[in-house]
Amino acid sequence: MLTPIAPSGGLDSIPKLLARNAVEFGNRPASREKEFGIWQSWTWAEVNEETRALAMGLLARGLEVGDYVAIIGNNRPALYWSMVAAQMCGAVPVPLYQDAVAEEMAYVLEHCAARFVIAEDQEQVDKVMEIADKLPVLQQMVYLDPRGMRKYDHTALHSYADVQAEGRAGRERLEPFLNQRIAALNYDSTCVMLYTSGTTGRPKGVVLSNRNIIEASRTSSEFDHLNAGDSVLAYLPMAWVGDFIFSIGQCYWNGFCVACPESQETMQADLREIGPSYFFAPPRFFEGLLTTVMIRMEDASKTKQRMFHYFLDVAKRVGGRLLDGKSVGMMDRLKYRLGELLVYGPLKNRLGMTRLRIGYTAGEAIGPEIFEFYRSLGVNLKQLYGQTEASVYVTLQPDGEVRADTVGVPAPGVEIRIGETGEVFYRSAGSFVEYYKNPESTASTKDAEGWVATGDAGYFEEGSGHLKIIDRAKDVGKMADGSLFAPKFVENKLKFYPNILEAVLFGAGRDHCVAFINIDLNAVGNWAERNNVGYASYQELAGHPQVLDTVQGHVEEVNASLADDPMLNGCQVHRFLILHKELDPDDGEMTRTRKVRRKVIEDKFADLIAALYSGVPEISTRTEVTYEDGRKGAISATLEIRDARVFERKAEAA
Repeated sequence: MLTPIAPSGGLDSIPKLLARNAVEFGNRPASREKEFGIWQSWTWAEVNEETRALAMGLLARGLEVGDYVAIIGNNRPALYWSMVAAQMCGAVPVPLYQDAVAEEMAYVLEHCAARFVIAEDQEQVDKVMEIADKLPVLQQMVYLDPRGMRKYDHTALHSYADVQAEGRAGRERLEPFLNQRIAALNYDSTCVMLYTSGTTGRPKGVVLSNRNIIEASRTSSEFDHLNAGDSVLAYLPMAWVGDFIFSIGQCYWNGFCVACPESQETMQADLREIGPSYFFAPPRFFEGLLTTVMIRMEDASKTKQRMFHYFLDVAKRVGGRLLDGKSVGMMDRLKYRLGELLVYGPLKNRLGMTRLRIGYTAGEAIGPEIFEFYRSLGVNLKQLYGQTEASVYVTLQPDGEVRADTVGVPAPGVEIRIGETGEVFYRSAGSFVEYYKNPESTASTKDAEGWVATGDAGYFEEGSGHLKIIDRAKDVGKMADGSLFAPKFVENKLKFYPNILEAVLFGAGRDHCVAFINIDLNAVGNWAERNNVGYASYQELAGHPQVLDTVQGHVEEVNASLADDPMLNGCQVHRFLILHKELDPDDGEMTRTRKVRRKVIEDKFADLIAALYSGVPEISTRTEVTYEDGRKGAISATLEIRDARVFERKAEAA
């Protein structure tokens, strides 16, 4: 195992990195936030002062070493400062998903025994108050946005500004204590606790130390040459490990600027205004963006459409080669430069990617066509493979070796081995300390030598040394005839089509596969509008005969490609239906990071699965749903079941 480099100058905690940045980058922008249409900015010196004032205020409120502080809200600079302020006091920040319902929050808050909660606004405060009777340890709540809070009982409820004011007022008394607590922090101190998404059960609290976060941030920054001149847009959930690494770990290590959008609705417009040089998004984001581009082009004039498709063909032919520094003929170079002037440049500006130097996607496979589209435009989009338990990084793609069908090579300082069953194992300085209050799961995931089981099946490609991920190891199985069943591989192929938002495959132990499909309402809705197809709801559009025909065509195209795969040709989809509702985290069908909960779906829609295998042409069903305001309801529907064409297994015929 590679030995991590000792931190220079005692930079063994996030608060100590902040103190360094306040001196070295004092007047450079550290945080930006758009509020009421105006960008606000704070320098590193100002962030240091804001964070220390809050930390002293929390000390005055009684925050002790080892306490847990829950952070709940959208991406706001003050909430990022709250996480660092908690660390300054020797406490442990625990960010929660802001869109979680009260019942989901109750488990996390009770499990970590949070004594303090720092919430963004009235909505989040109300959620915590709703479950307060389940939280006997909770003592103090701090809210950032004062709107709507005037008539609340403020005995144990305080405004963020008041806590900071209390800290500043008591600076002479409190600052020595704060300095002592910061000085006591080291590489082995807990930096943050992040909860897993809980695809198979209760979320687990992943304890990450300063060593984990700082080493992962340092090595990944060196790999991609990140520096103080870079900038990122923080819009992903703060409870997700990637956001913590990008917006705190790498940000504090390099001293670059993190900007927060005004809201999720304005995120795309804010992305264009900021024009980050470093950006991460899940495949779903890039897929949605491309769908939007193609929809807009369908509404453009014929001349613009011809120009767009001509230069897009040029980009597909040579754009990736130019990005990788490979040889390209003079004529193609000239055409590409003209395309940059007329098409690629304006399009990247529209997408907010003009200044983008490094873009990453992860979480699940991205469609090769989508991946190559962005790279052909000159966007240096790459894939990584990671986990919360790894402080994100397990593999990375080096420049010049970027491909859509692999997740790259081991990240710096990471060792990887493939187990006898094909499961991927790794160990690194970023490997988590433990699962909080769960020694059994810790021992089953991380062995005495530090090897961590990912739960994913994969293999190293001969020659290149790149890792390929097949599926979740627990989801990989066998068909009745013994052929391989790997649902995620097939689902990702289906989701490559803009019309398909989600897919769930069934077939383990059976003689053939069937599938649930969710259509993408934006893409299919736009088609309906352009073709004067009326619809009143997702359910009505999902059942339209032409939509079913289109999806059937996609399924059969996937089947044709699977027929040529000697490993997975048994996974062709024989029958499918389009679900009458979108799979939703609020209904427990997906995690907050939008990973499918297969067992929940199998149990909830058992009648639909039975119908798919029984051969009936339709099925009537009734499903309970949760509305945005938390109310429960039910929707009923009669779903058409389609048979899809399957193809001869080419490898077997040969």
